[in-house]
Amino acid sequence: MTHSPVRHTLERWAAGERIAPLPAREGAEPPAISFEFFPPKTEALETQLWHCVERLATLRPNFVSVTYGAGGSTQERTHATVLRIVKETALTPAAHLTCVGATKEAVNEVAERYWQAGVRHIVALRGDAPNGETYAPHPGGYAFAADLVAGLKKIADFEISVAAYPETHPQATSPEADLDNLKRKLDAGATRAITQVFFDNNIFLRFMDRALAAGIKAPIVPGILPVTNFNQMKKFSEACGTSVPGWMAGMFEGLDDDVETRRMVAAAVAAEQVRLLQANGIDEFHFYTLNRPDLTYAIARILGVKPEAPAA
Repeated sequence: MTHSPVRHTLERWAAGERIAPLPAREGAEPPAISFEFFPPKTEALETQLWHCVERLATLRPNFVSVTYGAGGSTQERTHATVLRIVKETALTPAAHLTCVGATKEAVNEVAERYWQAGVRHIVALRGDAPNGETYAPHPGGYAFAADLVAGLKKIADFEISVAAYPETHPQATSPEADLDNLKRKLDAGATRAITQVFFDNNIFLRFMDRALAAGIKAPIVPGILPVTNFNQMKKFSEACGTSVPGWMAGMFEGLDDDVETRRMVAAAVAAEQVRLLQANGIDEFHFYTLNRPDLTYAIARILGVKPEAPAA
């Protein structure tokens, strides 16, 4: 049986050996990073989110994105969170915006409000229908993400990120059709693509090869999910068609009630994933934080990202 480098490292750590830091690519700088947050539903969750924002802000991310619920269900909370980030931090926010359940006029109004508030970056998504329903374009709305991107560029010169799917969107008719859709979004004016979560780097690298062959030259940023609860992550992965390597299940086996060790394993797994991607020339990563800062912060420090020094 072959062992992953992470497993080998953890076995050495458990045996009491001193472990050297993960090797960086020769001459490599720490990676560029960005973070995703979701808008809170309660006052307690608002406090948790803001703790997350403040802790991760010290790492000087390129930007931070704020999600939009299925069917646009968190529109006002998303807007309020983004505006608070603008007013109370030096961070660059990226507001998620979707096509679901809204007319073009309504979506355009939201985009115009963001621009007037100083928000210059939008994550443009088709979005999911609420309650597991099948997606259907609004009769008076933007049908798909490429249409939304084109509409946003008519409103103002937004920086626009879109989604990419290394393992193909579950509703795409084929990998080729999914890649064609990504190209349409980028050709419509998007700046970059951020990927759906993946855990097998080979899948991502093959996807990158196919994207290059299709003429896609815009940056494709890997989406990294630190695993805090393996069983929950596995259910989520099954729902969105994300592969989970067998070795990964073994890493978390027996740790359901051992939170401290589970966090150390999670940090090692994510840090190794990033390091191996860096070795293949990838230098920018988007972390799905789930509004929990500590694990993402630890991973960033392992990768050499240092917090901003406090003012003297």
